[in-house]
Amino acid sequence: MAEGVDDSLSSAARPSTLPSQQVFKLWPPSQGTREAVRQKMALKLSSACFESQSFARIELADAQEHARAIEEVAFGAAQEADSGGDKTGSAVVMVYAKHASKLMLETLRSQGRGKREPVTPTAARGLEKDAVGGIASSGGEQQANGKAVKVDESGSKVVQTLFDVSGGRRAFLTKEHAEDLLKPLFDENEYTQICLSNWSFGHGSAEVAARALSALKDRLVDVNLADIVAGRPEAEALTAMTTISTALEGSTLKSLNLSDNALGEKGVRAFSALLSSQRSLEALYFMNNGISADAARAIREILPSSKELRTLRFHNNMTGDEGAVELAAGVVGEAPLLEHFQFSSSRVGSEGGIALMEALQGGKSLRSIDIRDNMYGPEGGAGLALALRSHTMLKEVYLSDLGLEDEGALAVVKALTEASSQVVILELGGNEITEKVAPALATCIVSMRHLTRLNLMENELKDRGAIIVSKAIKGRLDNLRELDLSVNELSRTGAVAAAEAIANKKDFKCLNLNGNQISEQGIEAVQEVLAKGAAGVHVLGALDENEPEGEEDDEDDDEDNDTGDEYNVEGLTNLAVAD
Repeated sequence: MAEGVDDSLSSAARPSTLPSQQVFKLWPPSQGTREAVRQKMALKLSSACFESQSFARIELADAQEHARAIEEVAFGAAQEADSGGDKTGSAVVMVYAKHASKLMLETLRSQGRGKREPVTPTAARGLEKDAVGGIASSGGEQQANGKAVKVDESGSKVVQTLFDVSGGRRAFLTKEHAEDLLKPLFDENEYTQICLSNWSFGHGSAEVAARALSALKDRLVDVNLADIVAGRPEAEALTAMTTISTALEGSTLKSLNLSDNALGEKGVRAFSALLSSQRSLEALYFMNNGISADAARAIREILPSSKELRTLRFHNNMTGDEGAVELAAGVVGEAPLLEHFQFSSSRVGSEGGIALMEALQGGKSLRSIDIRDNMYGPEGGAGLALALRSHTMLKEVYLSDLGLEDEGALAVVKALTEASSQVVILELGGNEITEKVAPALATCIVSMRHLTRLNLMENELKDRGAIIVSKAIKGRLDNLRELDLSVNELSRTGAVAAAEAIANKKDFKCLNLNGNQISEQGIEAVQEVLAKGAAGVHVLGALDENEPEGEEDDEDDDEDNDTGDEYNVEGLTNLAVAD
């Protein structure tokens, strides 16, 4: 079995004891790595499942704001630690990870209590154990009448419902160690949520886990079995998964996470006893599982019902069109209550994309859709547009790298204009969108008065397209925090237009213009515009991949800007509906 992936922030800084396991890159991290860390932290903050007495889920848009601020503070602390010259690269990384973990925990605790979607505790992996000093100052764990309890800030004792062993170092788990690690499960307890991630179970340790889980299964609602067989030989891994699955057969779970186990068809069928008994699942996770078409077919055959499903996370698999069609018919199409749908990076083309989008038309409840990094093409874009029209409560829309081209993108942005005024995040990067779509795109984003993040990177908008979009943003989107127009063949004219669009938004955070052809004179002009505005120069992202092609002529700049003025905001609607 291929190794699973540990997505814990802090565990990235720890050396692994598993064979061939990569360790985190030593200090300093690249900008791309920092951005990846921010994204992972945002996902943790927005999808973590914690004891209901202590934490509340944070909406993704807010989580991304928190994550960016947290990462910047953690990075600053690590840089300060590095400046002394007395720490190794790995030690600096640990400073980075521990500060981030502590701040994440503090952020979650500050949110109070609130209603959350039923999700697994994967996102909380290691958070308490790595938040050095965060828990120690506010309370600890004690034993009350044999039950695990936590002492909160007021000194009150709260019975623990979450058992999570994922915070330690990744390692093979022996039978003897399992007896010790899982001992609290054999004592009197009130656990309803179990997370066994980050440990690699073999024959003996799986049998220990099975005994514990079997005794608790009647009250369990949330089980996280992500990354539990990493590095094991295939036969042993399949046996361990089957043993644990059989122990949980007959449970009535709300959330099940089988991610990071390189399942394939054999792995899916190893979990058949567990999957076949689930009729009330509200959240199901298959991330980084190597799900092929045959494995997708197995899921369809084994899973008895998805009618209660609210969250489906399916990412980084090898499903293809055939597998997507199987899951569209047998899972997605049978889940009319879906609120959070992810089917990203899974080699889906237009056929599979159309099938999935047709399946989504059976519901009206989507809050987020993430189908990035597939190849829907223009045909799939048309199917996507039909699905988007059915869901008027969307807040997060991730549609990057779908190969939509102008035809598909135009259909999509028109659909979003009609149905999705509540959107706070819109990503359309990497879709070969040209300036022809810019008027419709401008109309679309103007309709999204709550928009906080707009990602249009790696398209072909050029200066004229950027001017049209920027004019729509300027003075309209007061909540916008991030704008990404990188790699869009912009010169000085388009870059300055983008800067002018966000310059006076005092809460704006990041303008990405990297990978364009902005001259040195153009960069200075952008910086000058930002310096005069409320946003400030600091919001301008790195320009290390910018490739200036010389100084633009001022007369040409004026001419380009005059052309852009033909597209005024009031006239955008008419332009957008014209074919």
